[in-house]
Amino acid sequence: MTGPGRIAYLLDPRFPGGTSSAVAEELRTIAPLCQPAVHAVSSRMFAGHDPAPPLAAAFEALGIESVWDADTVSADTVILHNPSFLKFESGFGRRVLCRHLIVVTHENFLRPGGEEAFDVTGCLDRIDRGTLALRKSLAPISAHNRATVAAWGGRFGLPPGWDVLQEDWFNICDLPMIAPTDTPRDRRGRHSRPGFEKFPPPGDLGLCFPSHAEANVILGADLLIAEGAPAHWQVYPFRGLELARYFGMIDFMVYFTAPTWQESFGRVLAEGIAAGKVVISDKATAAGFGGGVIGARPEEVDGIIRAFVDDPARFARHVRAAQAALAAFSADAFRARFAGLFDPRTGAAA
Repeated sequence: MTGPGRIAYLLDPRFPGGTSSAVAEELRTIAPLCQPAVHAVSSRMFAGHDPAPPLAAAFEALGIESVWDADTVSADTVILHNPSFLKFESGFGRRVLCRHLIVVTHENFLRPGGEEAFDVTGCLDRIDRGTLALRKSLAPISAHNRATVAAWGGRFGLPPGWDVLQEDWFNICDLPMIAPTDTPRDRRGRHSRPGFEKFPPPGDLGLCFPSHAEANVILGADLLIAEGAPAHWQVYPFRGLELARYFGMIDFMVYFTAPTWQESFGRVLAEGIAAGKVVISDKATAAGFGGGVIGARPEEVDGIIRAFVDDPARFARHVRAAQAALAAFSADAFRARFAGLFDPRTGAAA
């Protein structure tokens, strides 16, 4: 096998939260197959020039020197992560020359209710006008994300010359597995980047984190801190706690979002499973984890937690089964998926 040829990544590396963690893991995973170039874009979506911490750590570990705002990006395959960074731009700002352009769609194309989640049409048009490629593909990251891409395409029409990859470009979740506790307690938590869309309405948040719980730990609670959180909540700003310490404070991770927002994958849920916690979320998000996440409504959370606290053996069985299901998102599975994109005779995109 000749390898996958020259690979270039194109992204704004300042994305916080799951996007940066997913790309960092991806770079670590494909490093044995190739040495990718990384082209960083200083879009108007973010300020400063510092990559998000997970990406900064991956660049250092892999010896990658990212190139900022190059006029031309040229490679056999160019992988553009999260095209939403172009939503505030008037153009693409560069030329991309490649055999195969793969645009990984971290953000859902449609919100619940059917509204366009961001200026998808404009972003793809900007990419289109700046790219010369033999093939251009959209790469959904999950079944739900794929459904929004398909529904968007059905409504607005997939741009000429584009296709959708048949297999998901999934988040790699090669995380250290922590054994579940033998004595679960009613200690609840959630974490995410700050943002109105990441949090459910106050009433639902109150149901998930009530005063009778032993602990309610909310990480990424910048907005709640500014507004004044209830006394029975332990609130910390985004990155205000090391994740290991946060997970040591809880036994149940309860994660719901605004009704106008739907996670495309929900990497934080995989982190909760790997940390040995029972994870509860909405049914649509839970569906992507093979039974590893419990799908529920906020008003059902109390009963679910009470049943697990009363039956520690069931708690442990559920966590171990959930952790086993994460094998579908392993680095080995992604490497096989990635290598399968390329013709073994030429190294070109298949």
